[in-house]
Amino acid sequence: MEKLLILNPGSTSTKIAYYEDEQQIFVESISHSADEIAKYDLIVDQYEFRKDMIMEVLKEKNVKLEDLTGIVARGGLLPPLKAGAYRVNDDMVWQLKNKPAMEHASNLGAVIADAIAKPLGIPAFIYDGVTVDEMMPILKITGLKEITRKGIGHNLNTRAAAMKYARENNKEYKDCKLIVVHLGGGISVTLQYGGKVADIINDEDGPFAPERAGGLPVQSLIKYFGESGMTTKEMLKKMKSRGGLVAHLGVNDSREVEKMLENGDEHAKLIYDAMILNVERNIEKLSV
Repeated sequence: MEKLLILNPGSTSTKIAYYEDEQQIFVESISHSADEIAKYDLIVDQYEFRKDMIMEVLKEKNVKLEDLTGIVARGGLLPPLKAGAYRVNDDMVWQLKNKPAMEHASNLGAVIADAIAKPLGIPAFIYDGVTVDEMMPILKITGLKEITRKGIGHNLNTRAAAMKYARENNKEYKDCKLIVVHLGGGISVTLQYGGKVADIINDEDGPFAPERAGGLPVQSLIKYFGESGMTTKEMLKKMKSRGGLVAHLGVNDSREVEKMLENGDEHAKLIYDAMILNVERNIEKLSV
């Protein structure tokens, strides 16, 4: 029997699951507030914080580490990948810790999985990493030859949702043409057909999200950056983890916003409705 620990570190939560063969024994989601995450300058600095939480959950659930046969984690921001599973190795861990393509919590998946798996002598894998890039070349072209669109997004969740839809409707995934949206700390809208994520609108040019600024008016952004005195690193952190609902309302949890709405907060309603409208408009873009 395979006994698998599944890890999914996201921007606003860490999700943990335990499976015996294909049977889910438990799933746990630990939420992280904006203030909790803001204490860390770099994603890699969250390593001990997140790993300790995972180990505490395993202890509470009476999971014996020595019984595990493998660990599977969400893939982080490696160089562009094809969809599927990859075994974690030392080079991958070094890349994610020292030179990730971008700062994101998913970079910790392989790092934590490797740290738990190595002493146990069991394999660790990543699956459908954030940088799975199977977009058609024509969709990568922009109005500046120096800048191309990248197939970076929530590939793990959206592909899993598409495959589940296909399975439940007795269809082959490769024969389906679907729009699948991931709604989390970041938001991405995907077009899936031919068994691939053929197009994706991510937080570089898509809707703002609980933590992400999303697509912004380019000329205004350039002017703001030039006048702000911020470094590139500081600006990217602001856009990636201090934008969206955090920027407008100070929270990264939609449930907190819904409480504001219940209390009659009109400003919170305006911002929340704007985020929803942003998502709707980007779904329409992929509906043509």
